[in-house]
Amino acid sequence: MGEYRVNGVTYRVLDTSYGYEETGMASWYGEQFHGRPTSSMEPFDMNGVSAAHRSLPIPSWVRVTNLSNGRRLMVRVNDRGPFADTDRRIIDLSYGAAVLLGMVEAGVTEVRIEAVEPWQSRTSGF
Repeated sequence: MGEYRVNGVTYRVLDTSYGYEETGMASWYGEQFHGRPTSSMEPFDMNGVSAAHRSLPIPSWVRVTNLSNGRRLMVRVNDRGPFADTDRRIIDLSYGAAVLLGMVEAGVTEVRIEAVEPWQSRTSGF
């Protein structure tokens, strides 16, 4: 699908999200980016439910499970990142998503992400 560079590192965007699963650390972002354009050119809504991922196609839907408390949430990927602590962090969640997943206070937490088809994001009881 393509490549892009951030901070001298080249990232490859996957052709499809089909079958994608990953476990790692999630972080969240909020007020500093509120209203600014995302990689999809949509304004970032810190109170909405969205995410940034380095390689999933935009848009993609993922089921995010907070492994410390079991909370799960369907999240739409519409941005690129995280670009800090890239060896551990796999997804950057909006503040609104972080609230629903119960991870705001911790700042980062271990999660499992699983790509889902767009229709599953509306009909799945996860």
